[in-house]
Amino acid sequence: MGFERGDFYSGGNELERNELVIVYLGLGSNLGNRQDNLDRALDFLLQRLRVEKISSVYETEPVGNINQPRFLNLVCQAYTRLAPTELLTLAKGIESKLGRTSNKPNTPRPIDIDILFYGEQVIETPELVIPHPKLTERAFVLIPLAEIAPELVHPVGGKTVKELLKEVRETQGVFRWENS
Repeated sequence: MGFERGDFYSGGNELERNELVIVYLGLGSNLGNRQDNLDRALDFLLQRLRVEKISSVYETEPVGNINQPRFLNLVCQAYTRLAPTELLTLAKGIESKLGRTSNKPNTPRPIDIDILFYGEQVIETPELVIPHPKLTERAFVLIPLAEIAPELVHPVGGKTVKELLKEVRETQGVFRWENS
């Protein structure tokens, strides 16, 4: 793909609202060529979002169903004019293009794209909950998020990502992926 993790990027201009909103997305893969799946998902995101920061890639233990392959995870920061539901549609479309066939939680998948934050908005609908409801318990999200946005404040709890990471009980299963 020709970029280094942690650098800054600009993506496509197909933006559909007047106001740019900063969003944070979590990407994960544990089927097939995990690194390639992450790279391909980022390529698709770059076509519709202005991606500014991408964390390092981390290899992580699966959560919930432990009888599945280890994940590669990363977090990216982007700007968009897409509404939250449009961003969700984009994420689900990319997942489908990359071969994800099930939306069941805790199952193996070639790619998973979660909307972690959408500006400072708090959204609770049957289809979409933002901030992501489990991000405060997940080291595999908080560690890469803290790498690129340690002072980002959770709009519900009022704590920074760095503070949330200190409260997570289990971080041993998250390792920086050296092949990235």
